[in-house]
Amino acid sequence: MKLDSLSIPVRAGESVVRLAWILVFALIGSPTFGGVSGFVTVVVGGFVIALAYQLVYYQRFDYELTEETLDIASGVISRRNREIPIGRVQNVDISRNVVQRALGVAQINLETAGGSSTEASLRYVSFEEAKRLQSEIGRLKRGDASETMTEPSPERELFAVTRKELVLLGIIGIDLRLLSIVTVVLPVISPSLRERFGDPLVGLAVTAPLAAAAIVALAALVSGVLALTNYYGFRLARRNDELLYERGLFQRFSGTIPLEKVQTLTVSENVIARALGYASLAVETAGYAPSDEGSQSAVPLADRRRVFDLARSIESFDDISFERPPKRARERYIVRYGIVASLAIAVSFAADRYTGLTFAWYVTLALLPLAVVAAHLKWVNLGYDVQSEYVVLREGFWTRTITVVPYYRVQTVLDSQTIFQRGRRLSSLVVDTAGSSGITNRQPRALDVDDDRAAELRETVADRLQETVRRRRSQRRKERLRSIEAELHETSGEPV
Repeated sequence: MKLDSLSIPVRAGESVVRLAWILVFALIGSPTFGGVSGFVTVVVGGFVIALAYQLVYYQRFDYELTEETLDIASGVISRRNREIPIGRVQNVDISRNVVQRALGVAQINLETAGGSSTEASLRYVSFEEAKRLQSEIGRLKRGDASETMTEPSPERELFAVTRKELVLLGIIGIDLRLLSIVTVVLPVISPSLRERFGDPLVGLAVTAPLAAAAIVALAALVSGVLALTNYYGFRLARRNDELLYERGLFQRFSGTIPLEKVQTLTVSENVIARALGYASLAVETAGYAPSDEGSQSAVPLADRRRVFDLARSIESFDDISFERPPKRARERYIVRYGIVASLAIAVSFAADRYTGLTFAWYVTLALLPLAVVAAHLKWVNLGYDVQSEYVVLREGFWTRTITVVPYYRVQTVLDSQTIFQRGRRLSSLVVDTAGSSGITNRQPRALDVDDDRAAELRETVADRLQETVRRRRSQRRKERLRSIEAELHETSGEPV
């Protein structure tokens, strides 16, 4: 099958737009190309060349969906032939911007297990074809021969974002660390404060908070606009064993999250969300890289109880009762943050004493008691809960994350010690899954656990991993036997 014929001008236009900013700087100010007229000539010529290339690309691009694979042949100069096993497909996502929606075309992306980027992308097919491929791939993965496009399985809506939640999402999305950074750093790095205020303390007390408030207000405006455009019309539904989502105002996304491919569930809540009783839910599958957009976010923002109810409908974990690290872990944080605070105070004092930059350095002394508070807040928000089917891990203060990991999804489990942890007999337990990233340190983990307890937890998680794998294999074996018996009974008409 071929891409939609409209993909030729759309892709050609995108190629020209991507290079337009270079042409603006290179041509408009250059008399050699005749200013604006030369710019227009080059743009039109570039579009014609891109159009010719995309025409050849269109003619040499073919794809075919079979019962077992999605076969793609592409390439203008060098040819590439791919066979993507349907059983390895994790996510099938459709995206459309304003222009593509007006033209009736869409981009479809496929993610596979273990892939660090998009495995295949069809740019562009008609929107109807994109929906057909998404539905057919889902049907083939489920092995449902009876389901057809004329009789699709019914959907059950699980969540739909409201206007109030969109507004709150914009507010809650502010990074509050900007406020503390600006308040402390701005009086030091802004020489104009010394000129405007005779007393540097006035600059610290007046200018810094005003600047911080202005930055927070700007961040709120930007985050609000991004929330509106990214999650406008967000809805989450369930069909068979898949979650289906739609979101976006200018760029519209829709896709699937296969429940059988779920690796972890993560409930995130920053300090504002916790105060208001809201949280977000991320469903991670093995096919998505950490930076990918798509099905990572299952619920952008909702009432905390509603989020946990939805999470339990996906993975039936028990009520959570966290066990915190020992108190000597908190002492470690006090020392660590105290050293950082002392260095900041020393640098401020040295800058005031030995340079021409004069300011109220003694205000940084407040960092010492703040270090104690920060250490306690870090410690109190750590924890783990070892359940019969899941291990639940919690960490973070500014953005606290609660990660639910099914034992049967665990790839590796290990405990490690830094040189500083060894002195206080502490270890960190890392629970790695196919959806987590060791490079970006995104693995679910229990920080600063007693080293004996960490070794015990490692053995417990490893043992329960083996138990759940054996149990699930036994269940699948029984299901296959029942399926075979049902087929034999249907063909022979006699009980087996």
